[in-house]
Amino acid sequence: MKYADEFRDPKAARALLDRIAVVVDQIGATAERPVSIMEICGGHTHAIFRYGLDKLTPPGIEFIHGPGCPVCVLPMSRVDECVELAEQPGVIFTTFGDAMRVPGTRKSLLQAKADGADIRMVYSPLDALEIARRNPDRQVVFFGLGFETTTPSTALSIQQAAAEGLENFSVFCNHITVPPPIRALLDDPHMTLDGFVGPGHVSMVIGVHPYDFIAETYGKPLVVAGFEPLDLLQSVLMVLEQIRDGRAEIENQYARVVPEHGNPVSLAAIADVYEERPSFEWRGLGEIDASGLRIRGRYAAFDAEEKFGIGYGAGPRAVAEPEGCACGAVMTGRMKPVECPNFGTGCTPEMPLGALMVSSEGACAAYYQYGGARAATAAE
Repeated sequence: MKYADEFRDPKAARALLDRIAVVVDQIGATAERPVSIMEICGGHTHAIFRYGLDKLTPPGIEFIHGPGCPVCVLPMSRVDECVELAEQPGVIFTTFGDAMRVPGTRKSLLQAKADGADIRMVYSPLDALEIARRNPDRQVVFFGLGFETTTPSTALSIQQAAAEGLENFSVFCNHITVPPPIRALLDDPHMTLDGFVGPGHVSMVIGVHPYDFIAETYGKPLVVAGFEPLDLLQSVLMVLEQIRDGRAEIENQYARVVPEHGNPVSLAAIADVYEERPSFEWRGLGEIDASGLRIRGRYAAFDAEEKFGIGYGAGPRAVAEPEGCACGAVMTGRMKPVECPNFGTGCTPEMPLGALMVSSEGACAAYYQYGGARAATAAE
């Protein structure tokens, strides 16, 4: 296949759906006792709802939406620290647009900008570097946020800043990694998961072997998937076939993009710039060991936590979720967005209670965007 429309071909989709239905029947899955498949990546969640795959697949399949949205899993305490940084005199705070409306305890970055903080949306940390070059008398902070997908670009920007001696540039590092939260979910006795659709963009960087423990230790299948409808349908079929056959393997449906051992240039940059944090707090999951990255000592001059004395090591961080916010339950698969009593009423994209309603990869945003008021009404 060469073009996007080939991955959206209705005849090919119908053929895959027919094969899925056969395997679901062979497994004996029903609406009352479905096979639970977690799509880890928020991009997959949006694709499932955009193309209506949740409606096209048999009722014996239940999609569980995982914690694969980096904006969504960011705890409110870190949003508060972003606002604190942005409101410091002489600071230009730069961020991806996704994070602008995520609420903190006092305000969001968008509200801080409205109150006078110099907060600028960028498309890349390289944009933040350029802002630092043009404003040598200002401190420019980039909000480093994301899984392994965006981690290399931040690392390369820090390396470039070091090469140029750009002392007014720093990164507020909130980069996190995918495998540890999967392990935390599998260790949760209340979670019932039969298999996983693995993240495509993350795997493009790290490869497929970091997921080996899912099959080897927990006996669950995972298939790394692309983002087009046929990608997802084929990946679901591959997971179901493993379950039917009693297999637990890590397979790569997205081989046209994802190399087995990842991207060596990206991995080298990550290894040079970052080290593991002992633990990192995840919204809905709490502290997870070795799940976050921090900037190594050799690059401490470009670490906003060190430069401004905030973040880990600066005192207690735990902040309770706002009353009525169900983000934690949704991200851990305990609740569907429409089961939240505030969905579409007390929590909307314009006035969100939590990050899942405003992030472009948030599960609540997917339900709202593609179902809207109908989804909220159906839940009543």
